[in-house]
Amino acid sequence: MKKIILPALALFALAPGAVHAEETAAQRFEHDGNIYSYTVTQVGDTRIISGFEEKTGKPFRLRIGEHRVRGTVGSQQVSFSLREVEPLTKPATTLASR
Repeated sequence: MKKIILPALALFALAPGAVHAEETAAQRFEHDGNIYSYTVTQVGDTRIISGFEEKTGKPFRLRIGEHRVRGTVGSQQVSFSLREVEPLTKPATTLASR
């Protein structure tokens, strides 16, 4: 499951955070032939990535802390170090902007 979600985290895990809750526009990325849609919300020092795999509708919600990522993918719990995150080779696509 890490192979699916880790590339997405690379976009947001190391960027500086805002103090108040802030949501960005919906984004998309493709990995191993699957397309994922997601939004990123900043709550204090924690970044929350919520989204779903478009073909199956399987949801994911990841909380990115200072050193670890925790959350769920479908009904499975995930937890891993930010050191395991690999950058995407292509930039994410914006679906809509405000």
